[in-house]
Amino acid sequence: MSSPHLFHIPVLGIGFSVTTPLAVAKYGISSVMSIIDDKLLEVLREQRLAAAGRPYVPIEEDEDDARARRITAWCDMVHQHVHEQFTALRASEFTEGGELARYFEMLPEGSPLRESYLAMRRATGRDRVARLQQQLRDAMRPGSIDVNIMAKVDKNNFHRDGTPMGPHDSDAQAALRGFANSRLRSGVVFSAGMNPRLYSYAASFADFYPDSGGAMKKRIIVKVSDFRSALIQGQYFAKKGLWVSEYRIESGLNCGGHAFATDGLLLGPILEEFRTRRVELFREAYTKYTQALTRIGHYVPRVMPPPIVTVQGGVGTAQEQSALLRHYRVSSVGWGTPFLLVPEATNVDPATRELLRAAGEDDLYLSGISPLGVPFNSLRGNSKDEEKMQRADAGKPGSPCIRKYLELNTELTEKPICSASITFMRKKLQTLKDALPGSDSFKAAYDKAVEKVCLCEGLITSALHAHDIRLPKISEAASVCPGPNLAYFSRISTLREMVDHIYGRANVMTDPERPHMFLKELRLYIDYWLNKVQESVSAGVHTPEFLATFRENLLEGIEYYRSFLPSFAEAGARLHRRITAELAAAEETLRGIVIPGLSTDEAEARLALVTV
Repeated sequence: MSSPHLFHIPVLGIGFSVTTPLAVAKYGISSVMSIIDDKLLEVLREQRLAAAGRPYVPIEEDEDDARARRITAWCDMVHQHVHEQFTALRASEFTEGGELARYFEMLPEGSPLRESYLAMRRATGRDRVARLQQQLRDAMRPGSIDVNIMAKVDKNNFHRDGTPMGPHDSDAQAALRGFANSRLRSGVVFSAGMNPRLYSYAASFADFYPDSGGAMKKRIIVKVSDFRSALIQGQYFAKKGLWVSEYRIESGLNCGGHAFATDGLLLGPILEEFRTRRVELFREAYTKYTQALTRIGHYVPRVMPPPIVTVQGGVGTAQEQSALLRHYRVSSVGWGTPFLLVPEATNVDPATRELLRAAGEDDLYLSGISPLGVPFNSLRGNSKDEEKMQRADAGKPGSPCIRKYLELNTELTEKPICSASITFMRKKLQTLKDALPGSDSFKAAYDKAVEKVCLCEGLITSALHAHDIRLPKISEAASVCPGPNLAYFSRISTLREMVDHIYGRANVMTDPERPHMFLKELRLYIDYWLNKVQESVSAGVHTPEFLATFRENLLEGIEYYRSFLPSFAEAGARLHRRITAELAAAEETLRGIVIPGLSTDEAEARLALVTV
C-alpha cells in the first residue's frame, strides 16, 4: 500500500467522491473516484481548469472515442493537480499548525513516520533538525488515486445512425481504456460482480503487467463478498497474466450504495476464512500468473507481489478498526459513509447533508429504487424520491433518460432501456393493467414499478451543486446512498476531526448505544432473511432449501461470534453482556421461524447440524 494511513475512502456513489483525491491525496490518504459518468468528469474538468487559470480543450461527445478520452483527460488532470499539491506541501515549512505538520499529525499512532516527526519536534541543533526534516520530506507519500468501474454497468453503445460501435466501446470497457491510458499510477476497483469480457480486455494494456522490477503502473483491485468469489476472480485474472493486487472485502448489507447480500455469510466468518486461507488464495493465483506470463513471453517477477486484503462496511470506532487490522491482518479499513458528513472531502449539497446529519436508523433503509434490480441503500425524504412520487401522482411516472448509463433492461423491448425511464414505465404499467385489471395485486405491482429512480442524475446532482454547476435538462433533485452506519454519526466534521476519530484521538460519533459493526450486520441479515421468508409465504419466491441454508449460515455466524467474544475484552464487561444477549436473541429469532415448504423433521435435522 502506498498510503502511510491504515484506512481508505471507498467510492461514494457517482459524484460524492469524484473529487475526493483532490482534497485528501496530498495528506497521504487513498480514495476512490467513480469514472462511470464521462459527461460529469468533462464539466468538472472544465471548471477545475478555469479556476486554475489553465486552458481547457473540450472533448465533444461526438468525437472519436470521446468517452475513453474524457476519462483519460480527467485522470491526467487529477494526477497533475495532486502532484502539484503534494510537491508544494513537501516543500513547505514545518510551522506550528501548518499544512506540513498536519500531514504527519494525522498519521496513526505508532506509525514510524509519525514517530520520526515527533522525534524531530523534540530534537535540538539547527543542523540535526534540518537533517531530520529532510528525511521526513523524503519519506512522505501521497494517497493513491484509485478509480471504480462497476462491472455490471457495461452497456453496449451505438452510433447515431443506429449501427453498433466497436467491440470495446461498451461503457465499462471504454472506462477501463480511459484509465489505462492515463498517467495515474494507481488501482482500478472492479465492483458489482464478475464481467469476463471486461476482465479479458484488461490484458490489452501494458500498464497492468509488471516491469523489470516487478512493479505495475496500474493495479487491479477486486471488490468481493466472500472467499470463493476472490478465489474465482483471482485465478481468472491470473490465467491471463494479470495479478489481483488487492481483494477488497465488503459487507453484503452493512454498506452504502448497492447491496450485494451473501446467502447469510457474515463478515466476521468471511474475514476469518481470508485470514486462515490467505496463503492458499495468493499462492494458487501466483502459480497460474507466472505460467501465463511465461506463456506470453513477459517478464516474470522473482517474488510474489505482496498479498493485500482490505475490508469495508459499517466500521465506526477506532476499536473496531484496530481489531480488524490486528486479528484479521487486513492492510487497510474502508471508511465511507461517515465521510459524507465531511464537507472538505465529499460533494454533498447542503440540504442533503442536513438530511444525512439528522438521519436515524429508521431513515436509512434498503430500497428497490435502483434500475439495476439490486437492493440499494437509501435515505428517506431525499429530494429525488420526492420528485419521483410527484411525477407518479401527476400521472407521469418515470424520468427522462438523458444520460443512459443504466439502459440495461430488455424485459419489454428488444433494445435495452432503463427501468426508471418514462418509456419503460409506460410499457410496464400498461402490461400490469392488462394482466391485473382492478385487482389488489395491481397496487403492489404498481408501487414496485414506480419505485425506481434515475440514479444517473440523482447521484451526480450533489456534485454539481457543490461546484455551482447547472446543466440543461438535468433535474436538481438528489439521491443519496449512505450505509446504515450513518445513523450513529450526526456531526458535520472536519477532515482532521474524522481522521482523529478513526485513530481514536477524538470522537465524532453521536450515539453511544451504537451496536458493534458485526452485530449491526447480523441484525440487517436477519431482517433481510425474514423478508425472504415472508416473500415465500405470500408468493413462493424462494425455495425452502435456500431459506434453510441461509439460516444455517447465520446460525454458524452467531456461533463464530460467541467464540470471538474474548477479542472484545478491552471493551469491558458491559459490552460482553450486551453482545451475549444480542446473539442469544438473534438465535432464538432464527430458530423460532417455520420455513414454508420445509417439513418439521427436515427442519429439525438441518438445525441439528448447526453447532449449538
